[in-house]
Amino acid sequence: MSDDGFFSRWSKRKQEVKAGREVEPEPTAPPAAPVVANAPIAEELPAPAEPLPTLDDAQALTPESDFRRFVAGDVPHDVRNTALKKLFADPRFNVQDGLDVYIDDYSKPDPIPPAMLRQLASAQFLDLFDEKKKKEQEDEEGREAADDPTDQSVAQSPQAETAVPPDADPDLRLQQDDAPGPAGPGERPE
Repeated sequence: MSDDGFFSRWSKRKQEVKAGREVEPEPTAPPAAPVVANAPIAEELPAPAEPLPTLDDAQALTPESDFRRFVAGDVPHDVRNTALKKLFADPRFNVQDGLDVYIDDYSKPDPIPPAMLRQLASAQFLDLFDEKKKKEQEDEEGREAADDPTDQSVAQSPQAETAVPPDADPDLRLQQDDAPGPAGPGERPE
């Protein structure tokens, strides 16, 4: 081939066709092998065929071994899997980065701090804490001290009898409702 570029050769052929001269066919070169930069010369020669690795070879691997021949396309799957298990069992490759979203065990609940648990209505309803009983005991002790006639310096009036037992919670007692009820069907509100 000449040092001319493609366009200069094309131009010369076009001018020769216009002048009526016969044009020589372009010489065809055999396709060149792709050139790989910095490729060692030994790779250009076909390598002698190595036998395929076996399962015993995969089990004899160490972290410093060369794993390239075990991941080739023609290696059996069980040999490849065994070699990769050996590779990833090495602590250098068996480290989680901590950025994984689902790395925690979410089946273990976080304990609720006792101060927050005391504020929950369900904890109070279930009597998880004895604060209410403790308060009732303190109130009872205060009542007993107040009812003790030896420490009283002021005369007390007699207590009136009530229909409600004295130990009943006042919020739970039924109250009389004197308000008129809702108007029924066909009735006029008053």
